[in-house]
Amino acid sequence: MTEAWPALPEGSRLALREILIHGVLSRAEIARSLGLSRASLTRAMRILVAHRLVVEVGTDVRGATGRPSELLQASTGVWEFLGVKLTKDRLYAAVTDLGGRVLALHEEAIVSPAPDHLADQVSAVADRLRDAHPAVCAIGVSLPGDVVERDGASIVAASQFLGWRNVPFAGLVGERSGLTVFTANDVHALTAKEHWLGAGAGRRSMVLVTVGEGIGLGLIANGQVSTGAHGRLGRIGHLAVLGGGPDCGLGHAGCTSSFLPSPVIVRNAGRSGMSYDQVVELARSGDARALAAFEDAGRALGVVLASAVLIADPSAIVLTGDGLPVYDLARSAVDESLRAALKPYDEPVTIEVQPFEFSEWARAGAVLAIRRLLDD
Repeated sequence: MTEAWPALPEGSRLALREILIHGVLSRAEIARSLGLSRASLTRAMRILVAHRLVVEVGTDVRGATGRPSELLQASTGVWEFLGVKLTKDRLYAAVTDLGGRVLALHEEAIVSPAPDHLADQVSAVADRLRDAHPAVCAIGVSLPGDVVERDGASIVAASQFLGWRNVPFAGLVGERSGLTVFTANDVHALTAKEHWLGAGAGRRSMVLVTVGEGIGLGLIANGQVSTGAHGRLGRIGHLAVLGGGPDCGLGHAGCTSSFLPSPVIVRNAGRSGMSYDQVVELARSGDARALAAFEDAGRALGVVLASAVLIADPSAIVLTGDGLPVYDLARSAVDESLRAALKPYDEPVTIEVQPFEFSEWARAGAVLAIRRLLDD
């Protein structure tokens, strides 16, 4: 039978979070980082060890005192988590351990986007994966849409891709699976994963920008994921970026969606019958119209990045997504547009390019569950 996640006091939750973010840590390092006394840290760690959340992995001499200190890391094989990423037509799943390491991956077509049917499908996938991974104790579902908390329940207020409005999807999956279930916008979940276990690890502030079929933005401020009052923070798909240009389809000429999404680059290159990857290869081989489409997309991306800097003033921007070739093919256009949009400010902007794998979206769902359990 799956073990229920324990109720942890604040000191234990904070200590475990430090270990998850930074890996192997000594007791002295944890105490210093959290400002805990030796007695408080001893109590916190005793609880974590008792629940088999952390294990001791030897001793090391760290710090100015030169004294040996016990080293601790997150346990493996005891607590596992299921992450699910939903798109308009596919379901991606990943089982991870407490440290976010992927133990299993699964992918299948979505049979029906109707909430009840999709909750049945997610629960069935969970059952199959739990046969091999019975330690799964919680599910995190990331999806394209606006997710809010209402009266203590997580609600998908709107999802254009899935055709939903006001759907209590976490509750639907929880009823069927018998597990604790969390839901979040997919970009917000990916931002949380990158903040703890990716390019933004350890940063107090960070912006994540995804480029691909859609354009998204996530924000870490003061060490927390920001979602906005209505779950819509980071909806930059129609941000005005360039004067004039093609109509995005909603009457905006020159917005992000006029230039930057991968299908739009294909259209602007005059290659509507081709895939994005094919147009990428055309641009790399010197095709003038394909290169022009990527140059326009690069200028748009530069304005998006500059807007993120001016609004959020992050310590770094993490750039990812399956549309990353735009950054390679039009790097000079991105940089020129970024510098121009930031004037008169000339501080350097740290951009961390994170190679994209679609399984990371599902892994982000598992990390979502871990973070939410530690936030309670």
